[in-house]
Amino acid sequence: MTYRCPGTLIHNGLPPRLKETAGNHIMSQNFTIDDTHSSGGRWYDLADRVLDGHTLEAAEARAILEADDAEVLDLVAAAYRVRRRWFGNRIHLNFLLNARSGACGEDCGYCSQSRRSQAEIRNYDLLSTDEILAGAETAARHRAKTYCIVTSGRAPTESVLAAIEAVVPRIKQAYPLKVCVSPGLVTDEQAQRLKRCGVDRVNHNLNTSERFYPKICTTHTYAQRLDTLAAVRRAGLKICSGGIVGMGETADDLVELALRLGRLGVEALPVNFFIPIAGTPLENIDYLTPRTCLKVLVMFRMANPKCELRIAAGRERSLGMLQPLGLYVACSIFVGDYLTTKGQPPSTDYEMIEALGFEPVVDGVH
Repeated sequence: MTYRCPGTLIHNGLPPRLKETAGNHIMSQNFTIDDTHSSGGRWYDLADRVLDGHTLEAAEARAILEADDAEVLDLVAAAYRVRRRWFGNRIHLNFLLNARSGACGEDCGYCSQSRRSQAEIRNYDLLSTDEILAGAETAARHRAKTYCIVTSGRAPTESVLAAIEAVVPRIKQAYPLKVCVSPGLVTDEQAQRLKRCGVDRVNHNLNTSERFYPKICTTHTYAQRLDTLAAVRRAGLKICSGGIVGMGETADDLVELALRLGRLGVEALPVNFFIPIAGTPLENIDYLTPRTCLKVLVMFRMANPKCELRIAAGRERSLGMLQPLGLYVACSIFVGDYLTTKGQPPSTDYEMIEALGFEPVVDGVH
């Protein structure tokens, strides 16, 4: 038997929003995988080819998203083969600190901190050095490998950048933590300053495809986000960049994002599942299912086999009881809360990790 995709793909594995682009340019390509020996054989074959160095193609990525729900376990098992090659059964734990909240001048429709948001959140200026250091202590206590410091706003002000430069060396001296910062759009000079003070990684999410980006933000461009990632790379910093799934984008948008991140060679890739927040322009968008989320994770893993794939915000809500299955695909999570939404208790995460037989990465190893 042969599994062939042009317009004959079965679409019942996708929610209605992601079915919109069936039959488009990606569907016009032929994608054939041998399915002679078992129902999961095509996905195991794809995993083996990825392990042998194959770069995932758009039609293959789309086929993953459009797989029947009955194939979810086969997809997860295939992705686990890829995950296991590069990460074994290790889990990278990350702790996030919202070091400056709200009052952002950008108009990102998904964000509770943007100028368009009427959401009831805490607004505060940059936390003090002592408060940021206290966050590092909490990160270490939560057995995190990476401490992620996030500041709201379009780009870092001089005072924010100077504060980061002052506190990062103290964090690195006191705790065995990697430090990732998310300061917004940065220039070459700013990226170099972050590198010199000891920052290991900069987070700047592309969030979605270039095509869809103007639907969620108009105050800066996709090209500016790409320029930031280029500046980060030129400075010798590692890149953390991912996306938000479930904002009304199509399957093709997700495919484009995953493949672009693969071409960029990002070291860490957070997949956020959209959380509709009352008071934001996108508050009424809500269509993800746990099975769709698993297929999305598999697609990102196959497109980015060597990266630290992280299940980020929204995992508790969108994956629900299937969260453990997600960790057979991804190898990284946040412990604790997110920017303006609550996460599940760290103790619950530890119990889940232990039940899976996985081990947290500690003391900055790996």
